[in-house]
Formats: sequence, structure tokens, C-alpha cells
Amino acid sequence: MRVRNSLKSAKTRDKDCRVVRRKGRVYVINKKNPRMKVRQG
Repeated sequence: MRVRNSLKSAKTRDKDCRVVRRKGRVYVINKKNPRMKVRQG
């Protein structure tokens, strides 16, 4: 999992990416490609 300042570039890499908020952190998760995980905060 990568930690980034901006999640917009990670979100636009794949059309199945979703932005999720959990416990004050913002995640980009992808069900079809589990390697596309990014965290912010």
C-alpha cells in the first residue's frame, strides 16, 4: 500500500477504483485489482 499526498492520480489509473473514508484516513481500493491500494493521511 502506498501513502500519497494526492489520491486523484491513483484514482484515475483504473475505472474500478473507489475512494473510501475509514477512521479519518482516505483510501483508494480496487476489488478487481487488489494491488491498487493507496492511503492518505
